[in-house]
Amino acid sequence: MIAIAVDDEILMLGALVAAIKASPDISEVSQFSGCDEALAFVKENSVDVAFLDINMRGMGGLALAEKILNACPDCKIVFCTGYEEYAIPAFKLHASGYLMKPVSAKDVQIEIDNIKGIRQKEKPLTVKCFGNFEVYAKGEKLTFKRSKTKELFAFLVDRNGAGVTVAEIGVALWENDEEQKNQNYIHQLFRDLRQTLEAIGMEEIFERNNYLYSVNPEKMDCDYYSYLKTGKPEFIGEYMSQYSWAEETCGLLWEKRS
Repeated sequence: MIAIAVDDEILMLGALVAAIKASPDISEVSQFSGCDEALAFVKENSVDVAFLDINMRGMGGLALAEKILNACPDCKIVFCTGYEEYAIPAFKLHASGYLMKPVSAKDVQIEIDNIKGIRQKEKPLTVKCFGNFEVYAKGEKLTFKRSKTKELFAFLVDRNGAGVTVAEIGVALWENDEEQKNQNYIHQLFRDLRQTLEAIGMEEIFERNNYLYSVNPEKMDCDYYSYLKTGKPEFIGEYMSQYSWAEETCGLLWEKRS
């Protein structure tokens, strides 16, 4: 996760940043002693969670939170303050957490774990690419009608939102077996995939734009996508191991690791 910390008391800001950095879930944290600077940063950068002091000079933490959510609706807000009376207005802003100062690393991790739980509910589809490719819907392994339907989904996930044609899919999934590059069969796999996703209410993941097919990376939790963005979880050398066409991406991940 990418985080920001905002507090106009320098000593408190330093302690807050140290507590945030102690979390293994945080890949990057930027610190600000002013609301305007923090807001400008959020408008130009993707931020997963903002730890904000409430009682600050200028616009204050509550107003800053509102502006952050306008600029970045998916950002989670955690307020850090020494004043309990701010709890009610904080939660009216749908804050993800509310910490009393002094903030400890344990306190921060509890809030991060809570945010991870919220996001798991927001994205009920979990895709595992490191090791063998597997898909889970609300914690249960997703069953595909055909093994090739599952492989088709894996190939689209590997493309990371980029569109591919039926011909490209045929070459990847069957390599040199010309007889199997049957467009009618591939379209049957598309129908299977749509039906599988519709059954769990996630049909919007699969997209078609004219002759290009893709998946929406923002609609799922995926270790591969997370690694590309944050470097976590750790890549240990195996990627979609059951598919030979995935070796190219595996090699690129090795290069990124080194």
